[in-house]
Amino acid sequence: MTQSLPPRPGPRGPVDLRMALNAVSDVVENRPRPIRIFDQIHMKSGDMVMQSEIVANWSDGKKLAFIGDGDAISVCVAYLQVRNVLHFGPKEIVVFDFDERTVNAVRRFADKEKINNLDARLYNVLDAFEYSSDFDCFYTNPPWGASNNGESVNVFVERGLEATSYSGEGMIVIADDDELDWPKKVLASAQRFALDKGFYVSRMQRKLHEYHLDDAPELRSCNLYISSLPGNGRVVSPSQAITDRERLLNFYGKSKTPHVRYVKEARRLSYGVAHDDEYEFELLEDTDE
Repeated sequence: MTQSLPPRPGPRGPVDLRMALNAVSDVVENRPRPIRIFDQIHMKSGDMVMQSEIVANWSDGKKLAFIGDGDAISVCVAYLQVRNVLHFGPKEIVVFDFDERTVNAVRRFADKEKINNLDARLYNVLDAFEYSSDFDCFYTNPPWGASNNGESVNVFVERGLEATSYSGEGMIVIADDDELDWPKKVLASAQRFALDKGFYVSRMQRKLHEYHLDDAPELRSCNLYISSLPGNGRVVSPSQAITDRERLLNFYGKSKTPHVRYVKEARRLSYGVAHDDEYEFELLEDTDE
């Protein structure tokens, strides 16, 4: 019997779980492996299926910016539409990421699968945001800010707000744990930052996602939704590069101040197969007489 996710209210109906998992596995095979020093941590595949459906529903018919996307949720959302697993979703997706491996992986996958509404740009959030600001909404799963009271989260959120001209919506994926103090402080910081920019917290889905995180396997994250206040979208100052040392301190974790502008792809890799530096052959003995 075909398994499915729980039905959604309204005409959307259930999602075929087997088809969804198979599609997400294609995406996982394509994405590059995380670089831990930049706080890149991958969401587990089952939660990626759930998150992709949530994001597609939330951004249905809209223009969506991803401010960073090591998880490849952007690709999952677009691919599930192309494979007819989901019959709703954003009309356009653009990924902004400083990791060229991620950017190239998105572009190659979109080209291979003929996904016409998905693209990616090489971009570091510390640089001024000089791209289109006509997005309806943004999504970000930033470094979680355990060592800087969430300032790294706020930097990524700021670029998302700029992408929407301060008049749209955002979904922020952020640590959520009742047993630890720092996630609560980071959540409070993110909410204060959003309010100061003319946004309010419209919804929160708690403890949804698990990660491949060896040192904290039980740590989960939530979806924090923010929406612009009525009349927001006022004229704002042009985007500026972020150089304030206080905002950069411990950006990727304790004593990890940014010093890399881009992660460049040294060579084209097939992420779903073993690299030739991961193995060697021990040959059979020659049995010819």
